[in-house]
This record gives sequence, structure tokens and C-alpha cells, in this order.
Amino acid sequence: MKSIRRHASVSLLIAGIWSSSALAADQPGFDDFYWLSEINKASAVMVVEQAIVPKALGARIAQAVTQTIAEAEKPGARRSGDYLVVEKSLIAIGGPDVTRIHSGRSRQDIGATIQRLGAREHMLLTFERLNEARAAVLALAARHPNAIVPAYTWGVQAQPISFGHYLLGYAQALSRLSERTRQAYARLNASPLGSAALGTSSFPVNRPRLAELLGFDAVIENSLDAGQISPVDSGAELVSLAEACALTISTFTADVTAQYAQTKPWLLLAEGPQTGVSSIMPQKRNPSGLVFLRERASMLLGHAHTFLLMAHNVQAGMSDYKPIDPKQGDMPNSVLREAAEVLTSFTAVVKTLAFDEKRALDEVNADYSTTTELADTLQREADVPFRVGHHFASDLVNFGRSRNLRPIDISYEDARRIYAEAAKLFNVDGRLPLSEEQFRRSLTAENMVAVSKGLGGPQPAEVARMMAAEQGRVASDKAWLEAARGKLQTAREKRDGAFTALMQE
Repeated sequence: MKSIRRHASVSLLIAGIWSSSALAADQPGFDDFYWLSEINKASAVMVVEQAIVPKALGARIAQAVTQTIAEAEKPGARRSGDYLVVEKSLIAIGGPDVTRIHSGRSRQDIGATIQRLGAREHMLLTFERLNEARAAVLALAARHPNAIVPAYTWGVQAQPISFGHYLLGYAQALSRLSERTRQAYARLNASPLGSAALGTSSFPVNRPRLAELLGFDAVIENSLDAGQISPVDSGAELVSLAEACALTISTFTADVTAQYAQTKPWLLLAEGPQTGVSSIMPQKRNPSGLVFLRERASMLLGHAHTFLLMAHNVQAGMSDYKPIDPKQGDMPNSVLREAAEVLTSFTAVVKTLAFDEKRALDEVNADYSTTTELADTLQREADVPFRVGHHFASDLVNFGRSRNLRPIDISYEDARRIYAEAAKLFNVDGRLPLSEEQFRRSLTAENMVAVSKGLGGPQPAEVARMMAAEQGRVASDKAWLEAARGKLQTAREKRDGAFTALMQE
């Protein structure tokens, strides 16, 4: 019974990760009504500045917008993101003249702008979670930078590398994702507002001013593109970022999950919130956190691809690629929010990983993944053609495995005999040109890692260099995030200042 209760509590704990919709962009105040209200503030300021409406009416419009916001903040009040619904409240407060705020606007460009304003917040939140995930990976790598671990291709042990080298591979993949995110943010942070339905209007709408008031860095110039075409490719770019994130995380998850098939893994989850137990088998420690993480990464891929399918082969102006779920919002934003949740869970998993350095080295020493270096040593130190050395090393592997020997257990005499037999096939000197000390050293994992020379290899110097570079990138990205949020806050303050001044006219 105790086991069942514990399993249930673990499941609830993990499930809590996925229900963490308490993200910054999901709080009341950051819903579609909030963004529509901010758009109304900016529009009220602009229509007065452009003399589309007189100042006195502008003040009345501002007062109606302010009161509508106040009414919507009352408990249980409706917070609609549909302008026509909100307009009824504006008219009830200020009369029909206040609808002049809508001069040169449409629900089309308003909707496209709301989507971008929301996506901007979701993207910055996802970027923050991405930075946290990268920092967690680097922290784990820094604790065991040069520990020897097996690396695999085709699911088979291939060559030894260091644990730091292994984790830095994923850190660099996540860095590429951060770079793509920053580039995508620059394209996302452009305003559609003022393009109206698709062809602008006869009102002198100042679109750059609207963009400035809302914290956008640019305007999507072509008005057809702004509200009808850009939602397709911009949405595709956002969900593609989420897809890349999910694929990297699911690859890492598969690596760790494979360890659980071993009797004694060298990398596993520390017992706690990320593990679960069986209701019948007391020895089981199930990788629940990994399984839930993999599930969510798969769901994230599915949801992202759903948007692409819905946007495919649809003419501009249709609603297929602008689906709105009352609870989730538009699909690209929903996918971004889900990506943030997946990254949060990934970070939690990384922080609970337990690494057994001795067990990892023993795993390497139990197989023949160092024999590539034996062939390299023969070529480098004895001028033996690589294919000759490769054939000898392959025969050595067959000999050892057929007798259940580890590389260290093969006698030097057997190695000399096997080399002589391999040399006959190539008509070269059959004397093994390595001393026993050279032969033994070439088969150690420590030697193979240490003598690596290539850029980006597992040798300590390269691991240290790459570690410092990745840490620098994370620090730079954190600074960029702070600056981006600071810029939006400054725009918000200026917008509120201009709007307040208008209301006081």
C-alpha cells in the first residue's frame, strides 16, 4: 500500500510539471483582452496625433478604454479578445463616437497583432527556459568534464569520449536553438497593425508610430502580407523552433532511457521526484520523469506539425491557419508555451541525473571501442598503412570476443601472432612494430581521449575551451533576454504615459 501511495504521489508531482500553465504570458493581464486593450491604447494615442479625431474625443475614447479595462478586471468579468465584443462596452460607456478609435483598423490586423504580441511574450519565456536548460547541462558537464564514457553509433559502443564532451554536444545543439530563436524574434517583432483588412484605408494611419507604441522594432510593410500571409510563415517558424527543441530533447531522453536496460547503468535518475516504483515489484525504480518528458516532446512535435498541416494548401485570408482555442489561444503560441513546459521538465531531469564515473569507465573497458586508436597508433608511430592496422585490430577483436576476453586480457604474444597473420594478407612485414607498452597504452580509453587532436574533440583542452565558449554564450543570451524585456517595459511605460496624457486632455 505504501508503494502504491508513493507511486501516486510521484505521478502527481510529475504531472504538476505539465500543468504548469502558470507561466508569465498565461497570467490574467496577458490574455487576448489585455493585448487588445494595449492596442486600443496605442490606437487612441495615434488617431489623436494624426488628427483623425479631435483631442476632446480622444480623451473620451481613452476614458472609455480605461473603464472597459477596469470592468474586465472585476472577478468573473468577461475578458474577450474580439474587438466587436469590446466595442459594445466602449459604446455603452462613451457613446458611438468612441468607435472612431477603429479608424483604419480591422479585426484582421488586430488579430494578427494580438498573435504577435502574445508570441513575443511566449518566445521570451521559452528563451528563458532554454537558457535555464543550457545552464543545467553545462553545470552537470562541469562536475565531470574529463570522465570517460562510451559513445554509441547504431546503438553499439563506438568510441570512448569524455562526459563533458558528450554533454557539450547537446549544449551546442541547444545553443543553435537559442541562435535561431533570437533570429526569429527579430522577424516576429514587426507590427501588422494599421494594415486593416488587407489594403489599409483612406485614413492617415501612422503604422510606424503604432509599432513604436507597442514595442515593435519594425512594421510588416505590405498590408496584404501583414495580416493574411505572414501568419503562415511566421507561425511555421515558431512551431519549427519548438520541433527542433523537441527533437534534441527526445534524442537525449532516448540516450538516458537506454541506460535503464542495463543491470547497472552509469547514468540514471537519482531516486526521488523523477522516479517511480512498481505496485508489485519492490526492486523497480522506473524512469517516470524520462517517460513523461519523452511523451510531452512527442506531443509537442504533433501539435507543431498540426499547424503546418492546417496552413498547407490554403489561400491567403482563410481562417484555417488562424485557429483559436478559447483555453489555449492560437496554435503557434500554444506550441511555444508547451515548448517552455517541456524545457522546464528537461531541466528538472538533468538536475537529477546521477553519473557513475567508475561504472562508465568499466563499460568502456569491457568492450573494444579503443581499437581504432590501435590502428591509428600503428600508422602514426610505426608507419603501418591504416587498412593493415584496421584489419589487425578487427582480427584482435574477434579473437578476444570469441574467448570472452577484455582488451587488457589479451596477451602480447597473441597480439604478435594475430598481427603476423593479418600482415600476410597485405604482403607486409609480419613483425608487430609496437612494444608491449605501446600496445597496452593504445588500447586504454584514457589514452585514446587524451591523444585526440581534432578541433572539438574529447581531449581535456578542447572540452575546457568549448565549455568556456558555451558558458559565454549562455551569459550573452541572458543579457540579450534582459535587454529585450527591458525594451518592452520601456515601450509599455511610454505607451501608458502617452495614453494617460491623452485621457487628461
